[in-house]
Amino acid sequence: MYLPTPPPSPVLRCYAPEDRIGLLLANRLELTSILGVGAYGVVYGAVDIHTNIPYAVKALNKTGLDPRQRKFQQREIRLHHMASQHPNVVSLVRIMDSVDCTFVVIEFCPEGDLFSSITERGHFVGNDHLAKGAFLQILDAVEYCHSIGIYHRDLKPENILVTDGGMTVKLADFGLATMDYCTSDFGCGSTFYMSPECQQPNPRPYSYYASAPNDIWSLGVILVNLTCGRNPWKRASTEDSTFRAYLKDPEFLRTILPLSPELNVILRRIFECDPLKRITIPELRGLILECQRFTAPSRSPCVRQKSCYVDESLQFDNYRQFQPSHVESTDSQYSDSAISDTSLTDDDDSVSSLSSSSEYSADLSDGPITFVDPEYPRDFWGSHTHIPLTDVAEKSLVPSHAIGTYVTAF
Repeated sequence: MYLPTPPPSPVLRCYAPEDRIGLLLANRLELTSILGVGAYGVVYGAVDIHTNIPYAVKALNKTGLDPRQRKFQQREIRLHHMASQHPNVVSLVRIMDSVDCTFVVIEFCPEGDLFSSITERGHFVGNDHLAKGAFLQILDAVEYCHSIGIYHRDLKPENILVTDGGMTVKLADFGLATMDYCTSDFGCGSTFYMSPECQQPNPRPYSYYASAPNDIWSLGVILVNLTCGRNPWKRASTEDSTFRAYLKDPEFLRTILPLSPELNVILRRIFECDPLKRITIPELRGLILECQRFTAPSRSPCVRQKSCYVDESLQFDNYRQFQPSHVESTDSQYSDSAISDTSLTDDDDSVSSLSSSSEYSADLSDGPITFVDPEYPRDFWGSHTHIPLTDVAEKSLVPSHAIGTYVTAF
């Protein structure tokens, strides 16, 4: 008696980012372009072929991942789904699961991220009204996350998306988020935005730091980005000459940035090295609402950057890395060695660290993630967030049109 031959095991395919262009998910959602590529996946532009509604799809590779790395992915999806109930968090609409990849469908923000909006479009620097509105929305999103026990740990302009010409901003990318009120993941995030306590070079065994004040420090750096188009320092460490100068003189930032006295007071509350004394988000929100002016009126000398001063009236319409169009030499009480390169660029030596400590809840199983949608529109997506995909559902594996260019984004 012959036993029936079992079906062959599925073959895991390794795609180049452009290979998935034209792929049709669930017979409905077509991947049309590449928005960005990263270490663990690709972000695609997509369109619902029945409604023409655009989406973004984050394709998270499964191939080559060990169980711990898969739990990282599951945690990112779960925490993003929890946080996306807030209007200033990018909505996670759907999860589509295939053998080799998890496709996370999120709302599409065609204007890109806050970094590009500052550096390439010049939307916020010099526009206090727009900057205040954006920062208040970011505060509200982070405060909501904290209220439900989620700490982002990678707050930066690249992880904030923009719509409505800068009038609306939305928090994204929960890849390093945690629910640990205190964490031992030192060096987690991007160096420009880490708090001093987060980047201890040789932490003692069993040492930890609080997650919420670390996020608040990052918010302070974002506030400087929005108002001045710069970073206050390269890293909040005594190894950084600019940060050392700030520790020595709390008024130092006003000598290198066009800060109003009001904003300088706020930043001193944010950049408090003792996390127990650092300002809370409700306090910060109140001070931002009361702040009449973020930047100081034009004056001479101008703002110092390394060995030159940059006029505060600079327009950043065509800037990619905030190179000054007008410089004016003058003397200063600070030497060049006290001014590190604080350009708002996207080539910082970012550190993304996730320790092996037990920061996963028991509910992060290896199985598929399934939840019921709360308030998302009921089009073809149905009532459940998780959709398993099969090769039958992935109808088109051949690009249906020419492949465009793409850039590194996350």
